[in-house]
Amino acid sequence: MTLSPEIGVYALIVGAIWACYIALRMRAETRSRATKAAAAEAGLLEPASLHPKIDPLKCLGCGACARACPEGDILGMINGKAELIEPSHCIGHGACKDACPRDAITLVFGTEKRGVDIPYVHPDFQTNVPGIFIAGELGGMGLIRNAIEQGRQAIESVRKFDRSRSSDVYDVIIVGAGPAGFSASLSAIQHKLRFLTIEQDSFGGTVAHFPRGKLVMTAPVTLPLVGMLKFREVSKEDLLKVWLDAARKTGLKVNYGEQVETITQSGSEFTVQTTRASYKTASVLLAIGRRGTPRKLEVEGEDQAKVVYRLIDPQQYREHHVLVVGGGDSALEAAASIAEQPGTTVTLSHRSDAFSRAKAKNRERVTTAEKSGRLSVLLQSSVKRIGRHDVEIEQQGRQMQIRNDAVIVCAGGILPTAFLKSIGIEVETKYGTA
Repeated sequence: MTLSPEIGVYALIVGAIWACYIALRMRAETRSRATKAAAAEAGLLEPASLHPKIDPLKCLGCGACARACPEGDILGMINGKAELIEPSHCIGHGACKDACPRDAITLVFGTEKRGVDIPYVHPDFQTNVPGIFIAGELGGMGLIRNAIEQGRQAIESVRKFDRSRSSDVYDVIIVGAGPAGFSASLSAIQHKLRFLTIEQDSFGGTVAHFPRGKLVMTAPVTLPLVGMLKFREVSKEDLLKVWLDAARKTGLKVNYGEQVETITQSGSEFTVQTTRASYKTASVLLAIGRRGTPRKLEVEGEDQAKVVYRLIDPQQYREHHVLVVGGGDSALEAAASIAEQPGTTVTLSHRSDAFSRAKAKNRERVTTAEKSGRLSVLLQSSVKRIGRHDVEIEQQGRQMQIRNDAVIVCAGGILPTAFLKSIGIEVETKYGTA
């Protein structure tokens, strides 16, 4: 049987298209392998937060997850299956899970090597204590966009909860006015709930204490009563301006500078005792951060006024000798920002051999500052003593003493486990579990 010339042409076209497809796929896989190998060499294979776990038996290899990720090359295709190739860059968007057509992706906390403590929270944001809800960073959602969405969704669940008919009992008390708490408060106004929002700090919560000019959001988000915030990138200052404008327009009032001391239950009501007063409520939404208690170095001299646990304004350290301790994004951002100030000498100390929890752009910024001589990086080092005008650091068995005017410790925060347990909330250690 002789094939017609037309069929032969079609076969050649299909063959050419297929060859191009295979070539592009192989090229992409080569890039993915190289990216994963580089991450492994740099010691950057541990995800810092919520991240995808891929079931290879379900994965079709379509690449939809990799294309959906807004952070770039977090996922890649190797041997026809999706894999995490830059795990440490993942910040828990969850877009990959939504894009997967076979439900092959589960979002998990922690890994087999590194456990993450997370309060027990149901899908409706309720804890094991009926009537107490958790949203945002405390529940593991550090990403501002996710925290805002969780705050809104948590109030939807609160609305379904039994309410008190007594006029002196709130429907919900929202603890924290950061991203989750602010969103929840606006949602409570929208649904005409009787609520009170308490914030131990000032306006903006944790976000207000980020370094000046820090980009805090890179994707649009919907804020109750405000609508879609369509910016692709927004600085701390611009986001706080949006929040302040929303608070003014909606009449939102927050009890700033008030700290919750205890939460006790009596029947169907809770009593929230603060540093100012005592309130009764049918439910409580904890929208507090995980960094309320900074992790300290526990070394001699740490109690001095020159030791702080967050950077507010890099300019205040002009012409100072500054030590920054930590290896996450906040530490790298602080060190690089201060190094840009005139006459400043900056040292960055990190106990590990790589900045495995920091974003690529922050690592690149630190590398650039180090190459220019504006920043000294001491990996595998630890602070042993903080003197009035110097600090003592040990690096791989070698002791060194450097001049110092200020110390900024960016070692993260301690989960308020004791507070949660006093309420009766269970805390789980996640080792790569959903």
